[in-house]
Amino acid sequence: MPFPPRASIAMAASAIWKETAMLVIDMQSDARPRWGGHCSSVIRAVSVARERGILLVWVVREHDPRGRDVELFRRHLYVNGTGPTAKGSEGAELVDGLVIKEGDYKLTKTRFSAFFATHLHSLLRGSGISRLVVVGVQTPNCIRQTVFDAVALDYQQVTVISDATAAATPEVHSANIVDMKNVEWRR
Repeated sequence: MPFPPRASIAMAASAIWKETAMLVIDMQSDARPRWGGHCSSVIRAVSVARERGILLVWVVREHDPRGRDVELFRRHLYVNGTGPTAKGSEGAELVDGLVIKEGDYKLTKTRFSAFFATHLHSLLRGSGISRLVVVGVQTPNCIRQTVFDAVALDYQQVTVISDATAAATPEVHSANIVDMKNVEWRR
């Protein structure tokens, strides 16, 4: 059987990219201790996504400086109008090398999952998105919860780029990657 012409392959790939969004999760200055050396992998992944015309959704945490919208277990971190990723703070800014550009979308969340109490699902479905690629931090919390919610919401394909995601330790990261790989039942 002959191979399909290159133009056919390119058209098929182009159609898939139009149905794909990349979620760039919590790549903010205050998360720096958690992302270690994987930032360059995230920058490369974002670059490839842009080349392919994939929708980029920048999922960021931005909290009330007084911590009124923060999980109860983290409220003690917000004193005197400051705390991690407080709205308008330097810590809430994206890390060096990552920039939101025209055509990208910024989504603010206040919990682990990018889907919880946000309009992300509506945005993605309204944009014809059925496939997700996930990069960012923190693997056992925001990455994992977002992936599980995407699976529960019936996204056709959810891909986590393991070297463009990170956790506090390599062991925690690896264990969560293995756990997410086992979400799908195979017969």
